[in-house]
Amino acid sequence: MLIGDMVGLVERVVPPTYAEPWDKVGLLVGQRDRALAGPILLTIDLTEGVIEEAAKIKAGAIIAYHPPIFESLSRVTTDTPRQRVIFHAIERGIAVYSPHTALDAIKGGIADWLCEGLSGSTTPGRIMGDSRALNFHREKSPTQEVKIVTFIPATEVDKVRDALASAGAGIIGKYQACAFTIEGEGMFMPGDGASPKIGQIGRHERVAERRLEMVCSKKALPLAMQMLRQFHPYEEPAVDVYDLVPLPKRNVGAGRRLALDQPASVPEIAARLKRFLGVDRVQYAIAGKSGPISRVGVVPGAGASLSRQAREEGCDLFVTGELKHHDILGALNSGMSVLLAGHTATERGYLTRFKVLLEKEIAGTPIVVSSADVEILTNA
Repeated sequence: MLIGDMVGLVERVVPPTYAEPWDKVGLLVGQRDRALAGPILLTIDLTEGVIEEAAKIKAGAIIAYHPPIFESLSRVTTDTPRQRVIFHAIERGIAVYSPHTALDAIKGGIADWLCEGLSGSTTPGRIMGDSRALNFHREKSPTQEVKIVTFIPATEVDKVRDALASAGAGIIGKYQACAFTIEGEGMFMPGDGASPKIGQIGRHERVAERRLEMVCSKKALPLAMQMLRQFHPYEEPAVDVYDLVPLPKRNVGAGRRLALDQPASVPEIAARLKRFLGVDRVQYAIAGKSGPISRVGVVPGAGASLSRQAREEGCDLFVTGELKHHDILGALNSGMSVLLAGHTATERGYLTRFKVLLEKEIAGTPIVVSSADVEILTNA
């Protein structure tokens, strides 16, 4: 297997298009046409300890959840820890890949995994309640970027449709030459100098026509327009081109809005999360009176950017890894309680689940969860 093959298989599980626009996901270090000569090591953070572990097991690649190259590097030396991990990965021929927020966003990803624990589920992959993205991922098919609409006499529809299809219009998934028509009446009056196929100059005309609609990519649009004009029977075809908006995916995107089947108090939900993550402590702050909570906003890691949206969507509790003091106050002042479990604590436990997902796609290459990747803070 080549590094490029591994990247392709990882991205079948975690499409990089699901990542946030600001994120630095993908292959960060490595040569795509080089053989993957060793196991794949999974880690949350790429530290010097993890690099040494990778060297000991002769890893061919590291999948680091947090991108080790996020801000620009002006040089790669051994002068700083951040540079050293990149230097040693290159020196030892170890590829480095990061999925980061794309892994949060996928169905069955880190955010959904947290929802399992918060809901009290004891069945892997099952959430006791309804979970959907807080910030939906929106995606536009490359063959459905615009819609072409034109108006044609009924007898000419098939000819124009086939001409547009030959230019690449009308592709929806695995189907080609897709079109929609509806009957109507066209009205026009040819002016001086016109050469109308139907009607006379200076006379109002009414013609039974069909409205023809076909989707198209922006790349294919110029040729499609050329073909339309070439095969349309009218001297001046009436044509509209509409931009199509990306369609939202309910279960893919940043964060989750969890509606619990069985409402529970903040302390009860905190106890569930503590057991699920296997941590010594979590922290919470209750807004107003402590009563049963049914709607929960969930964001792995640092979720401040989505806390306000969670409240606007009716969440009574916001669960994440960490928040700044004033973000906590802002949530409480809005009437939303807060539950914090530690940045990497809300992420690291998912690596064993991620390992299983990858093993279904990547056959014949050992995948190892790092033992050197640990929580950097110690409770006194």
